[in-house]
Amino acid sequence: MIKRQVITILTGCMLSTAWAQDYKVPVTGENETMAEGKYQPQWESLKKHKTPEWFRDAKFGIWAHWGPQCVEGSGDWMAREMYIEGSHAYKYHVEHYGHPSEFGFKDILPLFKAEKWDPDKLVERYKRLGAQYFFVLGNHHDNFDLWESKYQPWNSMNMGPKRDILDGWAKAAKKHGLPLGISFHADHAWTWYEPSQRYDVNGPKAGIYYDGKLTKEDGKGKWWEGYDPQDLYAQNHPMSDRSWANNRIHWQWAWGNGACMPTKEFVTNFYDRTLDAINRYQPDLIYFDVTVMPFDKISDCGLKIASHFYNKNPRAVMFGKVLSEEQREALTWDVERGAPNEIVKEPWQTCNCIGGWHYNTGIYERGAYKKAADVVKQLVDIVSKNGNLLLSVPLRADGTYDEKEAAVLDGIEAWMNINKESILGTRPWVKFGEGPVAEKDIKVNAQGFNDGQYTGMTAADIRFNQTKKYLYVTPLGWPEDGKIVVKSLRKGNPWFKKSVTKVELLGYGRVKAVQTADGLELQLPKPVNDIAPVLKIAK
Repeated sequence: MIKRQVITILTGCMLSTAWAQDYKVPVTGENETMAEGKYQPQWESLKKHKTPEWFRDAKFGIWAHWGPQCVEGSGDWMAREMYIEGSHAYKYHVEHYGHPSEFGFKDILPLFKAEKWDPDKLVERYKRLGAQYFFVLGNHHDNFDLWESKYQPWNSMNMGPKRDILDGWAKAAKKHGLPLGISFHADHAWTWYEPSQRYDVNGPKAGIYYDGKLTKEDGKGKWWEGYDPQDLYAQNHPMSDRSWANNRIHWQWAWGNGACMPTKEFVTNFYDRTLDAINRYQPDLIYFDVTVMPFDKISDCGLKIASHFYNKNPRAVMFGKVLSEEQREALTWDVERGAPNEIVKEPWQTCNCIGGWHYNTGIYERGAYKKAADVVKQLVDIVSKNGNLLLSVPLRADGTYDEKEAAVLDGIEAWMNINKESILGTRPWVKFGEGPVAEKDIKVNAQGFNDGQYTGMTAADIRFNQTKKYLYVTPLGWPEDGKIVVKSLRKGNPWFKKSVTKVELLGYGRVKAVQTADGLELQLPKPVNDIAPVLKIAK
């Protein structure tokens, strides 16, 4: 028996109650038709779809999380934070571009030129370092579509690069044989842009409203004449409860706790745009930066997108966050900047970044990118638990990465060139690892955010994975004295009953190994790579 739960939602920003299955903001489906087939927009039907084996084999993807918010280089969420008085992004914007009442995010869009962007060269580079799938940004919370969008005039063909960015990425991915993923984030523009309705409280422009409420009529004689800013900002609605509290949006991410309810037109527009991109570029993966799926509990939008996607592509992978065990049967679980500390039965993914999600000049100047060693160690850890790593490498507004990022990519490639057989196409062993970190009780915080618990892993932290023929043992660092003891492979252990007489170090050859009651004792040579040794044992 399904327990009926009452949830609190908003209609026109006034509190009301409704049954979860009533969907107060259904999509109309008048413009884009949902594909018919095996799957229906219902959880019981979507549970029949299983994460495909190709994704289980892939293990490692690269994400070009790139769009107009990279122009200023002031970090992720700059299109929101430039409207938060006193924030770093606000101060930078006012100093370099002008006050947000006069020069808003809409005015940044023409400055996003992508003048050095070479998708073919970039995707070729990502594949060379070991990526098995490639993700791109379709739109972010800034609500700007990076393709020739049918339903959003604020798009990369009409302004900025004046190029169909998704088309360029899709063609490059196809040329290099990488499955294409597209991420869609614009469903939250409704609440995310609410600071653009504010004004300065202090200073010479106190009380002067920012540009978030401008309309099409206000554009006469301006560069954006003919465009309606509300198609971008989506702020022709009252502000959410306590919207001036800057962190309140995180509590309202799942459209509760006083979030202003989106209109049917807004929700349907997101649905139409997403189906338009799916139909045009035929991705194998789609990602939403949401709790469960877009507009979960208040709309059938996400269920219909999933049904359409699964019916269109039997290879499809659709990600969701903060999923119940049942929901993980229908969607592939994504963990942001973190990982569970156990083997997960169904395939899952960590999305992470070597810096900020959007290009951040401050991170570059401080030399604060993740090191290649940290990326590789987290990849090994994630793979040992039946997961994949999707790694974002931020691009500058011109479409290039900087030399410090290049060094990180070089380091990953050098390690993968020798050791990728221990990653790609593998499966978890009976246990994921041993050592100090493996034994810690590490919890996932909301949708993730625990990767700090996995930094600093050393040779004492050992991870396992396998193929049908081999067991791979990876200490997450090189021991100073060259000695490794793998306790899980001690003589008489219940997991690997075959006597171990031969151990190969990838990139080197056979190493001395003695199996004792304490463990498999190994003597390694001097390091043959800069990150971690991988030991290969025939089963």
